[in-house]
Amino acid sequence: MKEVRVVQLCGYKNSGKTTLLAAVIRQLKARGVRLAVIKHDAHQFEMDHPGTDTDQFREAGADAVAITSPGRTAVLMEAETPLETLIGAFRDVDLVLVEGFKQAAYPKLVLLRDEADAGLLQLQGVMGIVVPKEMIKPQKMTEEPGRGLTVGSDLPAPVIPRDDVDAIVALILSSEAQ
Repeated sequence: MKEVRVVQLCGYKNSGKTTLLAAVIRQLKARGVRLAVIKHDAHQFEMDHPGTDTDQFREAGADAVAITSPGRTAVLMEAETPLETLIGAFRDVDLVLVEGFKQAAYPKLVLLRDEADAGLLQLQGVMGIVVPKEMIKPQKMTEEPGRGLTVGSDLPAPVIPRDDVDAIVALILSSEAQ
């Protein structure tokens, strides 16, 4: 069985992860990449609707419910599933994109809203730093504890403007992401 490539997008709330991920997905699909997306939600989410058959099964006490139709399948479990287990469910794709799971050890793009988010550069596996265009200075930037991003020596990964989806996709497809 082939090893599935995994790339994470990590950032704090309202950093643009979902919007960027949707743009990246569109470009990757246009290039013929088969992909899956896993999103971590820090809050309790609801996918089912009150009164549906699957909702009634869950309310009756089922620990897991699956529903399938000719074009779609969903599985709802009353437990958090480890990231590795979720990735394992997608062995027939070329790439798994993961939104969140900051502490996982996969290659990741870190989205910074501003200099205050620079602590994210300490995460394991940072392969790219995605920032608003106005944060990019002509000189190189570095992260200094307590000071955010400042002009100076090298950062741990290339810096890419958030609106340069082509460059972000190129980095995801590069050998650095494997």
